[in-house]
Amino acid sequence: MKFKNFPMVKMVVYGRGCFDQTQDILTPHRKADFPFIFIVDDIFKGNNALINRIPLSGTDKIVYASAADEPKTKQVDAIANSLKEAYGEVSGIIGIGGGSMLDLAKAVALMMTNPGSSADYQGWDLVKVPGAYHVGIPTLSGTGAEVSRTTVLTGPQRKLGMNSDYTPFDQIILDPELIKNAPKNQRFYTGMDCYIHCIESLTGTYLNTFSQSYGEKALELCEEVFLEKDVWDDDSDDKLMMASFHGGMSIAYSQVGVAHALSYGLSFLLGTKHGIGNCIVFDQLEEFYPEGVAKFKAMVKKHDIDIPKGICANLTDEQFEKMIDVALFLEPLWENALGKNWRDTITRKKLRAMYEKM
Repeated sequence: MKFKNFPMVKMVVYGRGCFDQTQDILTPHRKADFPFIFIVDDIFKGNNALINRIPLSGTDKIVYASAADEPKTKQVDAIANSLKEAYGEVSGIIGIGGGSMLDLAKAVALMMTNPGSSADYQGWDLVKVPGAYHVGIPTLSGTGAEVSRTTVLTGPQRKLGMNSDYTPFDQIILDPELIKNAPKNQRFYTGMDCYIHCIESLTGTYLNTFSQSYGEKALELCEEVFLEKDVWDDDSDDKLMMASFHGGMSIAYSQVGVAHALSYGLSFLLGTKHGIGNCIVFDQLEEFYPEGVAKFKAMVKKHDIDIPKGICANLTDEQFEKMIDVALFLEPLWENALGKNWRDTITRKKLRAMYEKM
């Protein structure tokens, strides 16, 4: 039997205020005359409390990007090509923001050294050349993008990650102060991404002790934050940041499942953001994850969160078929959820009925 030999983030710093160590961390990796590029969520534009702390030097540059839509291959290609035209190469790429910014940074780093379009690398183990040095600094917790070996992109044909051994960050900076005061709904949707990771990993056929050890800890932290605590405080931010880390590690050696497969279809067709898309789907998955969905509904009620309904109500047959195509392409997710005979259960008719409930 051949076991999976997967990469992990090389360096991790954690602690309140550790963002101030960014310059010390980057300096040994600076190449003469080549800048560091900071890809930053444009929600922080004008937020001097954060922006003024970014350690710019020489020709270093901040590239603001919108997280209103999830990263697209054409966006990745445009940023990477402009950087190559302007500088030839860079000292590194630093992503600051939620999961979308972290995925965007990982993808741009890969495309600084690999030819063609990022769409050419949507799949498993298609990237053959290490990317530029890249650092992830999350300002939301839940996606696990800071530790995953994928960067999820929407391309011309599908929503699918660049899954490779070269995708993980070389360094992550985990500072819980950066996620303080995140909007309640956004914090919940992103936190539920972590919770759903855990449910899908811990109930999946790919489960092993490695995944289980991380997944159980992440689930414990999520339930403590979203079910047991009555007041959101610094401790909540600390715990959710570590839940995200552990949740991402859990799926590194296993997989996600039904919720993620279906939410990819929503995202591709409707542009639904990943966290809220997972919530919309998971809300309807009692058939597959009864205990997990029951606790999810309790969390929704406790935190007074609105889960959108009826987003598929007016879709055409052609649009339903496209979403089904996207979902069915994610075979490892279905196999993890239901085993090697998953096609006996998951038919196009079944998926159509499931989408119609959303």
